Amino acid sequence: MKVDSSTAFFKLDSPAWHSLHEVHQNFNIGNEEIKLYQPDVCPFGGILPPSEENMVLLEALITPGSTFFLLGDLPPLPPGFELLHELPCVQMVCQHTIEVLAAERLVYLNDDYVSELVDLVQLVQPGYFQSKTCAMGNYFGIFQEGKLVAAAGERMRMNDFTEVSAVVTHPDFGGRGYAKQLVAHVVNKNLEAGKIPYLHVAVHNTPAIGLYEKLGFTTRRIIPLRKINRTNAF
Repeated sequence: MKVDSSTAFFKLDSPAWHSLHEVHQNFNIGNEEIKLYQPDVCPFGGILPPSEENMVLLEALITPGSTFFLLGDLPPLPPGFELLHELPCVQMVCQHTIEVLAAERLVYLNDDYVSELVDLVQLVQPGYFQSKTCAMGNYFGIFQEGKLVAAAGERMRMNDFTEVSAVVTHPDFGGRGYAKQLVAHVVNKNLEAGKIPYLHVAVHNTPAIGLYEKLGFTTRRIIPLRKINRTNAF
């Protein structure tokens, strides 16, 4: 894929906001400044511009006792909200086709496989994948003896970018190259459609970062993912 020099990479500084502004408008429960995914779809949201004035607007959108994630640079939280955890993530992009040996048959995970996919992702990466996350894009898997053992798919999507997400392999089936084949499939599918694949991986997950670099991903920036709770007390 040849990337147009006008491609708006700045959108990746607030990927949830721009995804909800473009491809995923139907999942937005926020407003013009704060965009939030429906909780059963994805616990993420974004604020643009990331100002203290806009942060205060969270009060009208978040129910007391609710926990959610904001991705991107943000000012301090307003009263009534507490930061539970902050995870620095490496944001990576891939602009070239990935050549890998298609050793295993990939299965498109339609609605019949939702339960299995949710169970696998929650086992390997608990906390981010919800009951309707599958509606955000296409997911693919590898089965062994009738059991889903590896998967990857598409999460936050914009007009010109698609996030590669839920790259998981069951602990009993690691080291077989399943993640590499699945990521290559999702990347190549999107490049062919004219979209640039990107992903997020925790800065401490050096094995995954190394794998993505070998596949052709490059680091764009470090972006914070914050887990926030709206408290009941003000």
